[in-house]
Amino acid sequence: MSKTTQKQRDGLDVLQEESPEKYGCLSRRHFLLTGTSAVACLALMPTGIAGAAKGLPAVQTTHPRMKIGTVSALREGVAVNFMYPSPKFGPSFLVKLGTEAGGGVGKGSDIVAFNGMCPHMGGPLIGMYKHEYKAVGPCPLHLTTFDLTRFGMIITGQATESLPQVTLELDGDDIYAVGFLGLVYGRNSNA
Repeated sequence: MSKTTQKQRDGLDVLQEESPEKYGCLSRRHFLLTGTSAVACLALMPTGIAGAAKGLPAVQTTHPRMKIGTVSALREGVAVNFMYPSPKFGPSFLVKLGTEAGGGVGKGSDIVAFNGMCPHMGGPLIGMYKHEYKAVGPCPLHLTTFDLTRFGMIITGQATESLPQVTLELDGDDIYAVGFLGLVYGRNSNA
């Protein structure tokens, strides 16, 4: 059955709409009022949509404690490569930045270590440390660069997560790796 009926009036065809309520439909007026009310309610919510977009803390995992170097052997600006906790996690690097860093250990909190694989697509970052910027990169795959003074935060590029940081502990002059802050590329868990 058609939603319109035709009537003949003074020789002209006139289309007359049937009542929308007859078929259980919303009228345009009712639809607009309902939609406007819903938008107003969402806008007046205390947290709003932006409140739902909170940052999540990085995944922190622990592994067996392993000695990866000594403070006395480190030279500022020179990265030292190591494997932790095993080769399946890929290479990592230890560096004395000369500037206080998030997660840093030592007198100036300037000794940090990071996994050497870009979290975007696993590009190799070993040998890409730039001391003048206290950064590593750009990744050879998609040009992501990471700030080592700020927990490996992204400076620029395609990655969506910070570079996984190796958690460090000092015992006298010895530097020990004890876990990761963030997820290592290619893994669904750092366990």
